[in-house]
Order: sequence, then C-alpha cells, then structure tokens
Amino acid sequence: MEEFLTPHFWFAVGQIIMIDILLGGDNAVVIALACRQLPAQQRTQGILWGTAGAIILRVILIFFALTLLAIPFLKFVGAVLLIWIGVKLLTPDEEDDHGNIQGSDKLWGAVKTVIIADLVMSIDNVIAIAGAAQTSGNADHQMPLVIFGLLVSIPIIVWGSQLVLKLMDRFPLIITIGGMLLGWIAGTMVQTDPALVAYIPQDKMFGYGLGVAGALLVLGLGKFILSRRKAASDAAA
Repeated sequence: MEEFLTPHFWFAVGQIIMIDILLGGDNAVVIALACRQLPAQQRTQGILWGTAGAIILRVILIFFALTLLAIPFLKFVGAVLLIWIGVKLLTPDEEDDHGNIQGSDKLWGAVKTVIIADLVMSIDNVIAIAGAAQTSGNADHQMPLVIFGLLVSIPIIVWGSQLVLKLMDRFPLIITIGGMLLGWIAGTMVQTDPALVAYIPQDKMFGYGLGVAGALLVLGLGKFILSRRKAASDAAA
C-alpha cells in the first residue's frame, strides 16, 4: 500500500490523466455524433455504455502494449511515435475528420459506433499511456494506475469536454506542456529499451536528461513546423 503513495506513482497517474484529456478530446465529439439520432431517453444510456465499452477496450489494448514494450527496440520505436504525436499536438491540422461518423437510431448500434471509433482513434493514447505507466517505478502497479487514470480522465472528457476545450483555447500553454510531456515520456522510454540498456547509463539523472531532451525536441520541431507554415502562408498571400 505504501508504494501507492510514492511520488513516482502519482506522477505517472497525473501523466495518464493529462495525456488522455489532451489526446482524447475527440472522444466527446465521437460520442455526441454516434448518439445524436437516439431517442432523448436513450442518449444517456448510449453515452454510458459506449464510454464503458471504450474504457474496457482501451485497458485491454494498453495491457498488450505494456507487454509488447518488453520486446527489444519496441520502446525506441514507441518513443519515435510519441515524438511525432507530441509534434502533431502542437501543430494541429485544420481538417475535421468526424464527418464520416454515422449516428444510429438504435441503442446498441450507437454503442458499437462509439467503441469502433474509439478503437481507431486510440492508438496514440495507448502508446502514450503505456509509456507513462512505466514511470511508476513498479511494474506490478502499471495496470492499476492505467485503469485508475482512465477512470478519472474519461468522465472529464465526456462530461467536461466543453470546459476542457475552453481552457485549452484560453491557455494554449496547456497544449504546449502536453506536447512536451509526450516528448519527456519518449526520452525516458528510450533509456529502458531492452536492446539499449547495456549502452545507456541507467542512473536517474541521465534519464531526466533524456526526458528534457525529448521535451525540447518536440517543442523545437513544433515551433519549426509552425514557422514554416506561417512563411508558406505569407508567401502565398
């Protein structure tokens, strides 16, 4: 029980909640679109069952991701993907890809749509959360904190999505911190890759250094891409 009160554990929980809120904002949109054709009295049921199914499916996916990350070089690949996801978070595209989500006037049809759409959209969340879980300091606690983090964050997304979106619009620094957090996780993941542990110092300070390097890499790449876009836009004008 004492290990659940350690800073490592709660830092990992905090990372999972923040990642799921930042990368899962679209979940609320998906749920609204999938349930929009349901009778009013069934919409709450559709939201609850769809969300429950999405949580269960994501926990299963993360369990497999945590297992797969023990394979040599897979953490390195995961770290590269996290850098890309972090940069993408800082440099969002303007397109909206929710137009192809079809609502259903049947409860289980809407629930199925929510679960399938969440599966398709959850790859980035799964990789990021699996990486964050490994910072807890104890392999036995990875799944409990993943489940706890998801249970806390998904209701925030579903019922508090408008507030979250307004906060992000008002304080863009939240998005920047989130992108840098993904870079931090990527850097610390590289240190513990089974294929690289023999070549990388395993002390905490070096791990912190890799985390800072990953965070700064995401920030630098994000600013570079945004500046290139602005230059291209100015040239076109």
